Amino acid sequence: MSSPEEPAGKILSLFTGKPKDRWPGRPPSAILKHSAEGPLSLGKTGLEGDQQADLSVHGGPERAVHHYASEHMAFWCETYADTDFQFVPGCFGENISTSGVHEENLCLGDVLTMGTAKVQVCQGRQPCWKLNEHTGIASMAARFQKSARTGWYYRIIETGMVEAGDEMALIERKHPEWTLNRLITARFDPKLAVEEANELAALPALSSSWREAFEKKSAKGFTENTEARLSGT
Repeated sequence: MSSPEEPAGKILSLFTGKPKDRWPGRPPSAILKHSAEGPLSLGKTGLEGDQQADLSVHGGPERAVHHYASEHMAFWCETYADTDFQFVPGCFGENISTSGVHEENLCLGDVLTMGTAKVQVCQGRQPCWKLNEHTGIASMAARFQKSARTGWYYRIIETGMVEAGDEMALIERKHPEWTLNRLITARFDPKLAVEEANELAALPALSSSWREAFEKKSAKGFTENTEARLSGT
């Protein structure tokens, strides 16, 4: 399998937010984020000024920054043309929006520059019911997952400063065979081949939570129930 083209990206915007109680009877969420001005410090657990509501599924060293490609907004505008929600950079709770970097030209384990920092791609995003509530679109989380346009998370290799306008460049590529599109599709494939699940479970570049998920998927007879996560029921 040939390696995808090397990404050459530019940071368009950075976004940060703090947990808020937005929906009666539901847990707080930090999915609503706002554009952040000026250079920000990027530490081991994320951008300066950014917080997460539930650290069991968000944030931490292997989900330090969520990156979403600005190129996908046209797809969502077309898919949900009959809704009032504004599909613009930052609308999905991402921390960084770029041009030129996306799931087709990034691979698991890629190490890139981000301002003066260095980051490594380690997993995709697992959408949940909060996307439905946030957008007001009941099918949003399920459609997000099915599309494989989920964005992805980084672990921080070297801390540094980041700001809009910075270029992003590939430094190292470990697994050219595992583009993010292929990885994300595999993660949510209920019929994933055992051989592929075993292969992914053994890759240290992958986040520990996704390695565990692929280990489970390799077990005979295992069926993953995603309905509760996607619908919030």
